[in-house]
Amino acid sequence: MSLHPSPRAFPRPQSDGDHLASPRAIPGQAASGRATGPRLRVLDGLRIVAAMAVLFHHYTREGLWGRDAFGWLTTFGRYSWLGVELFFMISGFVICMSAWGRPLGGYLRSRVVRLGPAYWFCVLLTTAVLLVDGEPSGGSGPGLSQVLTNLTMFQTPLERDHLDMSYWTLWSEVRFYLLFAVVARTGLTYRKVMNFCWIWTVASLLAPTSGLPVLDTLANPVYSPLFVSGICFYLIRREGPRAGEPWALVGFSWLLMQRWLDDIVHWNTVKGDRLSWGACLAVMSACYLVMAAVALRWLDRIDWRWLPVGGAMSYPLYLLHQQIGITLLRRWHRDVEPWTLLLSAVAVILAAAWLIQRYVERPSARLLRHWLESRPAARA
Repeated sequence: MSLHPSPRAFPRPQSDGDHLASPRAIPGQAASGRATGPRLRVLDGLRIVAAMAVLFHHYTREGLWGRDAFGWLTTFGRYSWLGVELFFMISGFVICMSAWGRPLGGYLRSRVVRLGPAYWFCVLLTTAVLLVDGEPSGGSGPGLSQVLTNLTMFQTPLERDHLDMSYWTLWSEVRFYLLFAVVARTGLTYRKVMNFCWIWTVASLLAPTSGLPVLDTLANPVYSPLFVSGICFYLIRREGPRAGEPWALVGFSWLLMQRWLDDIVHWNTVKGDRLSWGACLAVMSACYLVMAAVALRWLDRIDWRWLPVGGAMSYPLYLLHQQIGITLLRRWHRDVEPWTLLLSAVAVILAAAWLIQRYVERPSARLLRHWLESRPAARA
């Protein structure tokens, strides 16, 4: 089951592109354009919370259990797919922060380094699990063309099925990165970023009825308000709470999201179940409030040293959890007590995410970054 199976059709460690540094440190950036200063660890914490929320949505809602097999956790899982909405707001915040003061080439390289290694490894690992299992939750086993197309990360526009349905969010992320590259090309300023947010918002308003598929694809009207809100929250943190224009756009973006939430709730409704739109709106609004608290620096005291580890794990955890995790649950659900199986599956996926981040993603990202930065075009 996909999170938001939209007919329109992530969370990242610090390893190169996502510098969760305090905006106060930005004027003193190094010559490379990379942010320096204390890490904004609360965003790491929000990333792993969002990833775990999505995981429990899939694991407790999987049609292997009784309706209330896990009590309160089942109820939580009915609405915890909204962790994706929080992911998108965090992405808007972090991408704007990490791109500030960085040249376009550095920004684009950081996105490739950040997304690529863990994703490519997880695609291959998921393929291996599906081939060994022989009965993937999506239907028939993966073909070579499907696997190769998934490695491009552009399977949605190329009209190929996802190896793991959670990959659908990456297309929204990639479109945001490419759009933001337009404004990042000549350097970021408060006015440029605000103009970008307003233009994107207007395009998102026009896209659904424009009859222009290209505009609808680029504008991503269903989820663009979340990215725009994240950008505005960063501008509020950077410029101070009296910056009225970002607050106004955050409020308007919330209004747009409550409209699209009705469609998103429909996409996430399982047969025989009825989600409460009001409850979903409350959860989404809580995500807005949490990001507002980050923007206002109210959560800066959440600075525990282990949070960057959780934040680093959130990306591979998200990429791994659905297809592989549900495959494990289906294989053992008749032989193992539900709570034991659920907690065991969570432990396995968490351990795998840590191992991938530590022994695959980090060394691979270093090598890829070195290779990209050594190209003649990068030195120019």
